[in-house]
Amino acid sequence: MARARRHTEHHKTSRVGWLRASVLGANDGIVSTASLIVGVAAAGSSQSAIVLSGVAGLVAGAMSMAAGEYVSVHSQADAEKADLTVEKQELKDEPEAELKELAGIYVKRGLEPALARQVAEQLTAKDALAAHARDELGITEVAEARPIQAAISSAASFTIGAALPLLVVLAAPRPQLVAMVSAASLVFLAVLGALAARAGGAEMLRGAARVTFWGAAALAVTAGIGKLFGAVV
Repeated sequence: MARARRHTEHHKTSRVGWLRASVLGANDGIVSTASLIVGVAAAGSSQSAIVLSGVAGLVAGAMSMAAGEYVSVHSQADAEKADLTVEKQELKDEPEAELKELAGIYVKRGLEPALARQVAEQLTAKDALAAHARDELGITEVAEARPIQAAISSAASFTIGAALPLLVVLAAPRPQLVAMVSAASLVFLAVLGALAARAGGAEMLRGAARVTFWGAAALAVTAGIGKLFGAVV
């Protein structure tokens, strides 16, 4: 007798939390550091000044990303906790009203009233707060706010992204520095966009083109500003 095959599914939404923070951090690391380097180089600065500005941008950017992500996601976590506290009290004070509310949600999703009531009763008996958190408030394990994870992911990915154009600076001769950093950074962005799109189940070419376009725009603007201020000075 053939053994029943285990049904396993791997959904892309399970990656949303860390993927968003990591892609944002790496993208910002490449774009901001490369733009800073290109702007300073276009102004006619020395190689040592360019490297120093890149390192300073890396450190400041990583700390900023970590702090920003932590505060932002922690605010989401605080809001979720507050909602759960209110819901817990409502379940204690008005259990029947909450049961009807849960059943009403299932009716709106397509269940017959009798079946919706039965489902609501069974889920309430198992874990009423979890049922309301998921189906009324939209708080799930996948989308749950994780401030520390978001902060670490953002800081680490920003550092990795920012290190890439810095490595090019160390290897590039001064006359070709702007061109080499710009070209390499656009390649890095294209690869990042393609990999992020693949991880999220989207079209790789479109993801690469989207990230590269905005990176090229940032590099062009900062190079122009660097040349302008360099000429003025």
